Amino acid sequence: MYKTKNKTLTILGETILPGDSKTINMEIAKLHTTTKLKIPIIVESSKIDGPVVLFSAGIHGDEINGIEIVRQIIIQKINKPKTGTIICIPIVNMFGFVNKSREFPDGRDLNRVFPGSKTGSLASRFAYHILKEIMPIVDYAVDFHAGGASRFNAPQIRLTLNNPTLKKLADVFNAPFTLYSKNIAGSFRNASEKLNVQMLLFEGGKSLDINNKIAEEGVNGVKRLLFHLKMLNSKIDVTAPENPTIYIEKSVWIRAKCSGLLHDYNTIGNFVKKGVVLGIITDPFGKFVHKVKAPNDGYIINANHSPIVYEGDAIYHISNMLEGSGE
Repeated sequence: MYKTKNKTLTILGETILPGDSKTINMEIAKLHTTTKLKIPIIVESSKIDGPVVLFSAGIHGDEINGIEIVRQIIIQKINKPKTGTIICIPIVNMFGFVNKSREFPDGRDLNRVFPGSKTGSLASRFAYHILKEIMPIVDYAVDFHAGGASRFNAPQIRLTLNNPTLKKLADVFNAPFTLYSKNIAGSFRNASEKLNVQMLLFEGGKSLDINNKIAEEGVNGVKRLLFHLKMLNSKIDVTAPENPTIYIEKSVWIRAKCSGLLHDYNTIGNFVKKGVVLGIITDPFGKFVHKVKAPNDGYIINANHSPIVYEGDAIYHISNMLEGSGE
């Protein structure tokens, strides 16, 4: 069943009783100015037994679109459950968020140092406390991300192959796309799976940007997920998806064949035929125009929004094997 059964929860030494609402401030380290840096953990518990669900974002401090999704979950009171407990951590990497940076101040990517170490680097210590203090009580989780380095992700759920429980949850969440991807060593998702947490990873939008359509997809997916788990407050409406999620098992990156200025033709999220022009690369002096064409039929699930690219840069991510719907 669930890891906890209608009993007192303990997070970072704080007690959460059934029916409690509590914000717990996680303080692992101070800034170099000795200023305390608090990471709020917002907990809402029902008096009725149910699972513990975590919604987290900002593990990369510059991925603001995920932070906006969790903010909306809170402001719309979606995090007040009918049953069970919902934990929201809008900003995991507060250090990176303050600096508008992907990494921790020690230069490390927090999403590559799990399970961490109590006596390791700053990022490693932070990862250790998240796994030790929070994840042991969590049954289900959605970790929200965005594309990095100016690359815009179409809204998508990522999960590992051969996990029927996650497959069912991805069907319920019903993002426009669902990608099968292996767990990466050192990632939050990989470490959580080892603790028997059923975690979906949401990708959408790009770094240092808020996109309302992406946020809406994330929020609607959360409502469908909570409704499925019998946790959604009956006062909140659930939006039925127009189409079932499209599963993608294989995809390829299209790389720039020359350096120059990238003019994107805005095909993100669309199905394109082989040979369709996705964009052009030009030089600043009017000497050449290079067409970037789709190498195969497929969906464009990521597009580079940087105006300047170099030879070899990843500029489009296209599916090359359609797995059909989640039926």
